[in-house]
Amino acid sequence: MLEREGGASQPQPGAFEAVVDQAAGVIIAVGRMSSAEAWDVLRETSMRTDIKLRHVAELLVEWGRSGVLCADIRTELARQFAQRRQAPEI
Repeated sequence: MLEREGGASQPQPGAFEAVVDQAAGVIIAVGRMSSAEAWDVLRETSMRTDIKLRHVAELLVEWGRSGVLCADIRTELARQFAQRRQAPEI
């Protein structure tokens, strides 16, 4: 993160795209789907949980690292995976 005067942080250029790409990779691996399907899952999860896309992506990347995911996103991901293919256990 870059620091602005006064100590407030500002995202680095391209940070949004990077975290979304990483989250898509998590979905591709777990859900065994294409990158286009992963993007749809990210977008739908964001809309249905009313959580900003960037935050959903950050939570999914952290889930990939820690195995911990909040219940509302976990539930929506399971629903999204079930709609598209076999539902992996998440």
